Amino acid sequence: MSLLFSQRKSPGAKRVNAGHGVVMFFIRHLQQALASLGELWRVPASSLLTMAVLGVSLSLPTTLHVLLKNGEQLRSTWDNAAEVSLFLKEHVSKEQAAKAVNRIKLYPQVSKVIYVSQEQALTEFKQLSGFGEALSYLDSNPLPAVILVTPTSQFSSPEGARELLEVLEQQNEVAFGKLDVTWLEKLSAIVDLLKDAVFALGFLLLLAVTLVIANTIRLSILNRREEIEILKLVGATDNFIRRPFLYTGFWYGLIGGVIAWVCVSLMLWSLEGALSALANELDTDLMLDGLAFSEFLILIVLSAWLGWLGAYFSVTRHVNEIEPENQM
Repeated sequence: MSLLFSQRKSPGAKRVNAGHGVVMFFIRHLQQALASLGELWRVPASSLLTMAVLGVSLSLPTTLHVLLKNGEQLRSTWDNAAEVSLFLKEHVSKEQAAKAVNRIKLYPQVSKVIYVSQEQALTEFKQLSGFGEALSYLDSNPLPAVILVTPTSQFSSPEGARELLEVLEQQNEVAFGKLDVTWLEKLSAIVDLLKDAVFALGFLLLLAVTLVIANTIRLSILNRREEIEILKLVGATDNFIRRPFLYTGFWYGLIGGVIAWVCVSLMLWSLEGALSALANELDTDLMLDGLAFSEFLILIVLSAWLGWLGAYFSVTRHVNEIEPENQM
């Protein structure tokens, strides 16, 4: 706030060209940005405490975003588990079943087709059910032949797989079809509900960040009330007075965003061991994807903008209320 607002016009002053004016405009902004950063450095304890609060607040919606992103990827993997089971009629021979398999493979919605004969179905049922000895006493094989159809990625969702089932059930060799995607639909509804909850909670947390910065800037303005009055007495414009506070809010938000990124990265790093152990138990590959570089940039830009916005709301109100004549 101790910067001089130079370049005042006088009757004998020379007119500066437009290019020089643009350069001086950016130089003044750079001076005030660095000056506001220096003001924060003069009180490192309180500044870091405020930035830490902002960083933790920003890390919460960022963590929710990362979890939601990984949940979406996991849901897409589960969607691929949608498989259509076509149970063939009893009188269908192996030759007719082979023709049906070749015909189904021609459908553009189909990715893979597997034929399971009656003998294969019975053998598999004996192994999985544990009633192998009891089933050997049956006079005939009660299990029908089955065609397992895996849809393409475009039709792997519950809606697409159900449409494919309706088409495949029209085959003459098919008695009926089955599609067990009820659990996928319930899971999809839960994920959508969590997505809405994440957006609502994220909005509230971002609003809290803006309010914290606005209150911090308000206290800073009140502490410099006398300095602002003096600046107005000597002719400083409102924009000149506001800029340092706006840049202070910008620095608060920017550094708070970096702290949030560090917190999220440390959290994901701490979960790698537990996630690896869970993947070994489930015999699958589980990995948490962190923030991509583009998402990191969005976080930094958003946090800096929230800092500037909170400072703008506070400065617009409180700086205008401070007038030297009010104290005379």
